[in-house]
Amino acid sequence: MSDIVTLSAKNQVVIPRSARQTLKLKPGQQLLVLVRDDHLIMVPKPDDFVARLRGLHKEIWEKTDSQRYPETERNAWEASHNH
Repeated sequence: MSDIVTLSAKNQVVIPRSARQTLKLKPGQQLLVLVRDDHLIMVPKPDDFVARLRGLHKEIWEKTDSQRYPETERNAWEASHNH
């Protein structure tokens, strides 16, 4: 989806209806505004940041033994610093 919006004299933009409907945005809902290099990104502010991030990138850790991982890292660190 791609739309063009215009910045008003009051520095406001109207989010196109199609985007509001797709993201189920409601009047008064807060958005996060992020600047990345020369891009402006607007995303709906999550009600609960922890719930929103829970499970993010879990596929990275699926095959990792969470009990042994810290011990392995600690041993590797100690081995590299004891020489």
